[in-house]
Amino acid sequence: MVSVKSFGSHEGRRVDQFTLSSETGVEVDILNWGVVVRDWRVPVKAGKRSVVLGFEAFDAYPAHSPYFGATVGRVANRIGESRFTLDGKAYTLPANEGPNCLHGGPESLGRLIWDAAPDEAGNAVVFSIASPNGAMGFPGNVHITATYRLKANRLTLSLAAITDRPTPISMVQHQYFNLGTGADVIDHSYWLAAHAFTEVDSALIPTGNILEVKPGSERDFSTPRKLRDATGQPLAYDGNFVLDAGRNPADPVAVIASPEGDLTLRQWTDQPGLQFYNAVYTDIPVPGIGGKRYGKFSGFCIEDQAFPDAVNHPHFPSIIITPDRPYRHVCEIEIK
Repeated sequence: MVSVKSFGSHEGRRVDQFTLSSETGVEVDILNWGVVVRDWRVPVKAGKRSVVLGFEAFDAYPAHSPYFGATVGRVANRIGESRFTLDGKAYTLPANEGPNCLHGGPESLGRLIWDAAPDEAGNAVVFSIASPNGAMGFPGNVHITATYRLKANRLTLSLAAITDRPTPISMVQHQYFNLGTGADVIDHSYWLAAHAFTEVDSALIPTGNILEVKPGSERDFSTPRKLRDATGQPLAYDGNFVLDAGRNPADPVAVIASPEGDLTLRQWTDQPGLQFYNAVYTDIPVPGIGGKRYGKFSGFCIEDQAFPDAVNHPHFPSIIITPDRPYRHVCEIEIK
């Protein structure tokens, strides 16, 4: 079932909230501002539990949200020095994280109002937006669709984009999850299908090196583990893992369980990388859903993606789309 209600306004335009409900009792609220998954409620023995970080009122989003639940782009993650060259032409982007461009710039797609059309038959909402040539410095007129579909406990995001000239496109879902009842996500159980990572410098810009994960190291998630070091202290993560090549697409790339053991998240993707982030820099001054306070380690992100700064590393999987090679990206997340 798909329902819709007004959730506020932004720059003179109405913000709507669409709620997808499934036969298993799952409910997902999605805003047409940034295609933000505002809340995601999953049945547990005690009732229903919110499993993402978000806000109760819209005004907190443009003021305080660190991309909570947003669909970000045109190019997610970081572009070093906010510049790249394509077909011999240099492009300069607005810097919004030091000298670098993060998540497509200060007016990225995750901060704009999209058009939206409910699909009752498919229990889905189709969001769309036209990004004009030159938007945030990127070339090409691009039309993007983001379709969220709910079936039972599985939420599927299908992203697509077409362009009239070559341009980089790499988008992500930026959910912050907390599957448990505690204030942080350190003691969740984490497993990732990744045995390599992209090395980065001090500004988190890839050096170009792809390194193997050392067995038993803090990046080794080949067996389920918590986010603690050998002394029990919390570990901080904000990096791109290289998903195993040749993996069976029917197998999840991430399996994460709540400390209570009553909810498990499984994620599937057709992308080569996974940005794993555990809210290292999060410190939100206003309350979130249910009055919760969101501080350091209050959520985890598993952003399925192309590699960061791929436009400046020709040996990384290409993110350049053309009129003949449109963008396609499918992510599925099941929580039960």
